[in-house]
Amino acid sequence: MNRLRWVPVMVVTAMLAGCSLPSLTKDSTVVQSTTKDKEETTIIPSMQIDNQYYRTLLPYKESASRGLIVSNINTKYDIKEAESGLQRLSQQAFSPDKYYFQEGQYLDTNTVNSWLARSSQDPAGLNPKTTKNMSPTERAKTAPIYLAHIIEQNYLEKTGKNKVKLAGISIGLALNSVYYYQKEQYGATYEEDIPQAVLDAQGKKIAAQVVKRLRQINGLSEVPITVGLFKQLSRSSIVPGTYFAYTNVDQGSSQIKDWKSINEEYVLFPTSDSNNKYRDINENFNYFKQDIDKYFSNYTNIVGTGFYQNNKIQKLEIQIPIKFYGSSEIIGFTQYMSGEVMDQFPKGLQVEVSVTSVNGPEALVVKEANADQPYVHIYND
Repeated sequence: MNRLRWVPVMVVTAMLAGCSLPSLTKDSTVVQSTTKDKEETTIIPSMQIDNQYYRTLLPYKESASRGLIVSNINTKYDIKEAESGLQRLSQQAFSPDKYYFQEGQYLDTNTVNSWLARSSQDPAGLNPKTTKNMSPTERAKTAPIYLAHIIEQNYLEKTGKNKVKLAGISIGLALNSVYYYQKEQYGATYEEDIPQAVLDAQGKKIAAQVVKRLRQINGLSEVPITVGLFKQLSRSSIVPGTYFAYTNVDQGSSQIKDWKSINEEYVLFPTSDSNNKYRDINENFNYFKQDIDKYFSNYTNIVGTGFYQNNKIQKLEIQIPIKFYGSSEIIGFTQYMSGEVMDQFPKGLQVEVSVTSVNGPEALVVKEANADQPYVHIYND
């Protein structure tokens, strides 16, 4: 039986994002009220890759605080997860079947920078105040920067045949788990870990102030608000942090009633962690790595990242950087590796393998959960 399905990369991309391809119908042109109380024409795309993903209004509007996330978040891994994780949280309150996505349009660059400041530097600052007499070490231990960034996402719904309006807003508060500081200018950089309990308490305290401020912004006084607390990891981490708590604030309310805990984490494989919940996948991963190494040793290293929800793995992404360049060699490697993916990992686990070289992406293999064969794409020059 043929174990490989060779499909175009656009199809594979659709598979990565969801499941079946949607039916093609005409896009809808509607009128949207803007933050400046004006109306403009926007388009609702007819295509929705999967019911777990939002349709995005067109033309695409960038965030009013566009670009700040790159300088405020430690790693590219945290940048991606802070945004995609907030969308995942937002589905609890704003169903992708009913709502449409737009980047945040209400918190502009000046507002976000002002809120991220220390209260001793800016009256609107949400981070702890300091005094001139405090030493760098004292600041690190008693008044570190907790709030690193604020992510805003807007969710809209149809209000009539040809109109859409803002129906909800989601806010991600990215919090530092490590505070970096220097004892003297141009000196060595030191680290101060921030305990999870402190991060939890400070994040919820900041969230209460943010909700009250949002209610004072024109257009946000009545809409439901979702707030998520995101723990960003250290600058050296090669896996992203995750959201650890969220709350839904009722329409028109300025009070947070309760918080819900989130049990998510990313785990790097192979891992030396002896935790039982990682053991089986780590063993599968090591067998996969050994078999690849046995037949194709001309690569640098294989690394996997597992995404866990409620202590159960949901997805495994594997990166294989290679050194060889011949097309026949890459095809042979991909064929063999695809078979190993099917043999070594549980049938119910979704696995994605990316093969790259100095020239860029070379191959992509996707094993969907419970699939009998993988989807394979070899990139052309």
